[in-house]
Amino acid sequence: MPAARDSLLDAAYTALTARAWSDIRMVEVAAAAGVSRQTLYNEFGSKEGLARALVRRETDNYLAGVARALARGGTGSSRTRRDGAARVVAAAAWTLRTARANPLVRAALTGCWGDRLPPLSPAAGPAPAELVGRFCAQAVAALEPDWPAEELPALGTACETAARLTLSCVVAPPAPAPPEAAPPGRVPAQRARRDQEAEAVSRLVRGAFGRPAGDGARTAAGRG
Repeated sequence: MPAARDSLLDAAYTALTARAWSDIRMVEVAAAAGVSRQTLYNEFGSKEGLARALVRRETDNYLAGVARALARGGTGSSRTRRDGAARVVAAAAWTLRTARANPLVRAALTGCWGDRLPPLSPAAGPAPAELVGRFCAQAVAALEPDWPAEELPALGTACETAARLTLSCVVAPPAPAPPEAAPPGRVPAQRARRDQEAEAVSRLVRGAFGRPAGDGARTAAGRG
């Protein structure tokens, strides 16, 4: 019953945003989804089974968002190496936004499961290393068609570095910058913290890719 399964997962997630997992009752989840408690147990077997399925769905949705971010910027001949770092930056920004909004994705990325979340065993859900590895693998797969074969090892290193730097920003968000200076008589502008975090992860990810892809081509052309 795919529709019932999705409704149950939606109901469980909504309940989790309002109170701790330990306080959520299966009968309440079933009622919110408009199905019987027996249907819930038929789908997931137990409350732990429901938690495992919920975590898997949320992390799968997160990784689907990473793939969408990496796919932007055109296809085929319209896509160039130049936008490679920008696409990984978009995936990193999606990671920060999702981790900020979704406690299950944040816990899966960091391995820090608080008291409000399901007490899953380490083997019950994806570990941080798995998610970082999949981020990296998706980035390499998206970018390698536009990369020279001799530079593919460097691309793999850059993507792994970008993935790990992104995770570091999830674990320890950059400190807020001081207010920007303003002309006399004006109030200093204080940018939203999320914008500052996005800028910080953008700098780190672009740094992982080194100089812009076009620079190397121009240098080679100058030598020729």
